[in-house]
Amino acid sequence: MLKVQDIDLFYGASQALRKVSLTAAKGAVTCVLGRNGVGKTSLLRAIAGQQAVKSGSITWEDEALDGLPPHQRARRGIAFVPQGREIFPLLSVEENLRSGYAALRRTERFIEDEIFELFPVLKDMLRRRGGDLSGGQQQQLAIARALVMRPRLLILDEPTEGIQPSIIKDIERVIRLLAGRGDMAILLVEQYLEFARDLADSYAVMDRGEIVLTGRGEEMVEADVRRYIAV
Repeated sequence: MLKVQDIDLFYGASQALRKVSLTAAKGAVTCVLGRNGVGKTSLLRAIAGQQAVKSGSITWEDEALDGLPPHQRARRGIAFVPQGREIFPLLSVEENLRSGYAALRRTERFIEDEIFELFPVLKDMLRRRGGDLSGGQQQQLAIARALVMRPRLLILDEPTEGIQPSIIKDIERVIRLLAGRGDMAILLVEQYLEFARDLADSYAVMDRGEIVLTGRGEEMVEADVRRYIAV
């Protein structure tokens, strides 16, 4: 299980996170919702090791992550799919996938067949440059690259942003399948309420750097959540 306990995070004098606590269990999807600028991405970056926290603790599989750089967290099974996808546009699809090898031992450096079962469109595009793919295909590639790492914690930052509805459904199907295997915790930041509602085993809503609402997905009161995500 991932355990985030009372973390504070600052950018200079500006406080982005205030005593944020969160858990994410294997076999479950934990969704974090909120408007732009409330600290959602800062929370994910803190977990992935891309931003240092001022206080509090982050624990994964009973090991404190405090002070560990991103590549050490990746080697402990944590994969991060950032907002905007951040694939390598000039590399081929296959080369983008192979970049996920960096966190693996040499004996594990191969692309499992399951990647193409989850995202069959990528198998037909292995030689195409990443930058030539559509936005939805790039998002599938970004998730597939993370899965090449064989993660036990998959962190997704707004995977539906700018994506056509048909691919949103494909991504929802993949997330549901991954969670259903029971060996992976999935932490999902999202603004698209219907997508989060349909996937969430548990959820947390953020506002002004704080967690202001939590609960089980099946007990979500949409009106309460919309108060914090409506623009």
